[in-house]
Amino acid sequence: MTNKLNFNQNTATEYDRGIRRTLPTYDVLFRLIQAYFRKQLAAESEFLIVGAGGGTELALLGPENLKWTFTAVDPAPAMLDLARDKAAQFQLTDRVKFIEGTIEKVNDTHDYDAATLVLVLHFIQDNEDKLRLLKQIRARLKSDAPFVLAAMYGDRENPEFDELFALWKAYWLDTTRLTEEEINEMEKTVRNLSFIPETKIITMLKEAGFTNITKFFKTNMFGGWICKAD
Repeated sequence: MTNKLNFNQNTATEYDRGIRRTLPTYDVLFRLIQAYFRKQLAAESEFLIVGAGGGTELALLGPENLKWTFTAVDPAPAMLDLARDKAAQFQLTDRVKFIEGTIEKVNDTHDYDAATLVLVLHFIQDNEDKLRLLKQIRARLKSDAPFVLAAMYGDRENPEFDELFALWKAYWLDTTRLTEEEINEMEKTVRNLSFIPETKIITMLKEAGFTNITKFFKTNMFGGWICKAD
């Protein structure tokens, strides 16, 4: 499975700071995610967080849901360290199992009540690897378990794609002290991520074994979908 970014300590720290500029409605996304799961799940539930680095899901879902437990998996040690820090900060350490690595390291004989894959899919370059990951997540969920996917997406052949990038660039220029040259360099990196159209994402979710696929979130180049394990 090939990721486009190497999340070392510097990258991890910068990602934790910069994500709210890249996705201005980042906190709204997670409030919606929490509302969805709280409506769907029992008081005692087991969560699988794939791409848990940064710890946002833990910081949001853990403190207010005292009987939820979590398996947090991430292949980047520096990102997982951030998640460990968040768990310690919110006194969640005894409710979280951390796994450094990919989904294959998660016990496939244990069925979880819910799972998330938030802002990960666009870092995986190959479409077959994307689909394989979604299938691996489905294999670790109970039937009818809720799943949330959020990712950057888009059709490079559609003129809208460039318009959304122009807005992304304008927002960074408007809210930071970075120069246009610095933001142009950032844009090159972001454009090299693996964007796929929404239709492809939905097809992959269906093929992986998910139903009731519903788009619940959209901001610029980011989308979010809720669904259920078939």
